[in-house]
Amino acid sequence: MALDQCALLEVLDALTTAEVDDRVRQAAQTIYQALIEAELTAVIGAAPNQRTPERLAQRNGHRARVLSTTAGDLELRIPKLRAGSFFPSLLERRRRVDQALFAVVMEAYLHGVSTRKVDDLVRALGLTAASPRARSAGSAPALIRRYRPSGTAR
Repeated sequence: MALDQCALLEVLDALTTAEVDDRVRQAAQTIYQALIEAELTAVIGAAPNQRTPERLAQRNGHRARVLSTTAGDLELRIPKLRAGSFFPSLLERRRRVDQALFAVVMEAYLHGVSTRKVDDLVRALGLTAASPRARSAGSAPALIRRYRPSGTAR
């Protein structure tokens, strides 16, 4: 999706009044957002407010997503669909921090650390602990069974 003239003028105005570091962040945010919107347009077969017989889905608002980059934190709007789901291929589903935390929790589980101690660790990191139901129904035990050598007990 190409930015229209009015949107480009708004971006130019914001960039000229901003500091140099903020200019790079704003430019990156604008580019990421345009790429996300272009990908969604290709996926559903129609631009916003466009009626075509090839349309596969309807847009249904946006949700906020913060992307951490070397240019700074970018506040992106990820489009939602009325039916189905969409996640841009440009972004990772989980941030690296989330993946690292998941790896630490799985490692603790492998070593037999109690869920109470894991919850205390998660709270100390400033995050919310998982409920007992989420812990027992979570994917960690199934993943660990796949990677644990057979015959090894916990």
